[in-house]
Amino acid sequence: MILKAVFLGLEAGGKAVAAMNVQDAERLGVLSLARITILFNGVEQAAIVHSSTELMQPGCIGVCRKVWTGLGLKEGLDVEVEIATFPDSLYFIRNKLNGRKLAYDEILEIVEDTVKEKLSDVEISAFVTALHSFGLDLDEATNLSMAMFKTGSSMKLDREVVVDKHSIGGVPGDKTTLLVVPIIAACGLTIPKTSSGAITSPAGTADRAKVLMPVDLNMAEMQEVVVKTNGCIVWGGSVHLAPADDIFVKVEYPLSIDPLLLPSIMSKKKAVGANLLVVDIPCGRGAKVKTIGEADLLAKDFLEIGSRLGIKVRCAVTYGEQPIGYAVGPALEAKEALQALMGRGSPLDLIEKATDIAGMILELAGKSDGKRIAAEALRSGKAEQKMREIIAAQGGDPKITPEEIAIADHQFTFQSDRSGHMLWINNSLVADLARLTGCPKDSGAGMLIHKKIGDAVDKGEPLFTIFAQRSANLQRALDRLDGLKIMGVGDRMEMLIHEVRERPVIKRSFALDR
Repeated sequence: MILKAVFLGLEAGGKAVAAMNVQDAERLGVLSLARITILFNGVEQAAIVHSSTELMQPGCIGVCRKVWTGLGLKEGLDVEVEIATFPDSLYFIRNKLNGRKLAYDEILEIVEDTVKEKLSDVEISAFVTALHSFGLDLDEATNLSMAMFKTGSSMKLDREVVVDKHSIGGVPGDKTTLLVVPIIAACGLTIPKTSSGAITSPAGTADRAKVLMPVDLNMAEMQEVVVKTNGCIVWGGSVHLAPADDIFVKVEYPLSIDPLLLPSIMSKKKAVGANLLVVDIPCGRGAKVKTIGEADLLAKDFLEIGSRLGIKVRCAVTYGEQPIGYAVGPALEAKEALQALMGRGSPLDLIEKATDIAGMILELAGKSDGKRIAAEALRSGKAEQKMREIIAAQGGDPKITPEEIAIADHQFTFQSDRSGHMLWINNSLVADLARLTGCPKDSGAGMLIHKKIGDAVDKGEPLFTIFAQRSANLQRALDRLDGLKIMGVGDRMEMLIHEVRERPVIKRSFALDR
């Protein structure tokens, strides 16, 4: 079928989409969300078609920017439109929907077609949902890790030992990576750290690091920084380590599911050339993993997949029932991390966790008494010096001070209405509240916690302060606070958690940050 090209003026999220009049779609024999091939001057482009009665006139086909520039089109040029063949990967997805185990070649083809945009959003959603419903055994998780690794970029360092660390997330304020990377690099090991931006949390590691230095380096720039300083903290999206994961996340997020946790993490560690890895699994009522038993089972899977991928893995099951440190939000956390590196009023839990994890990495690399070595690197100032080297190498100001980090102007402090001790902190509500203030987009927004679990509290003492760059965001957070109990203060732990009077709607907290 010959149709005249029309530019829709849409980015379409970088996807290849087209719009046809219903009459033309019926003549061609396609329905909405079907595949078509558009040909012009010997070049062809696959696209997902949307049919409409009003958007497009008969005899015309509207295309998004990707198709327009890919084919070199101009308004009114004739293009040939054909029905595209179904990719084999779609049949493999159907098999998984029926509960069948997928082989490596089948998984690889699904991932390749996902990256090449041969699959529609509906089909990718079906695949991710099938993985959630039927699960992945260790063979499939390993094969998916390898497929995601093979379809992305990878780093090749001329180093015998390359180490890495990763947290599965779920705990607000976890700026541990900003300490671990410079500690490890200062101790002579190579740690090329790629990190995500926040998806469901107030701040991801990339958001925190961005306050101190540019993080959107490409692969060549990242490798140059690592060779120069032994470490880096780079946004994973800019180096395209596992591009399929970025597509799968867009399905997982609205559905509040995360079946690709292990393959996502392990494929990216494989891509940076890591052969030693410590995985942090925060555990507790306010964390992604609720019990130590669940954490141990997840750790077992990480160790097994690591061994299959040639990565020696150790897992740290850590306390996750309250925020790490006192700051929540990109700038507040970057400031707290920098203060900790400088030895200025360091939160004990942050220091403890960072040196524990760094110590595990050092011991995994063959050093004895790793925690002591890590603590000494921090105490001596070597970690701070190394962090400033990394900041400079990534294009930041190596002389930056905590006082120079801008915090949002609008703030409100919530005070305790009783005396006692801090009994509990609701991590999920802390994260929700911080996001309402504008995190992570507004880097200076967030929350500063004044009391942690076990601390004595007097009536009228501040419990936490919220910060927002816009008064509307501050008010939105205050409205959310009304009627909510984020922290529990009392003389003893109360036995009654809450009373259920009506049929409840269960809303599980969901953390997706990797």
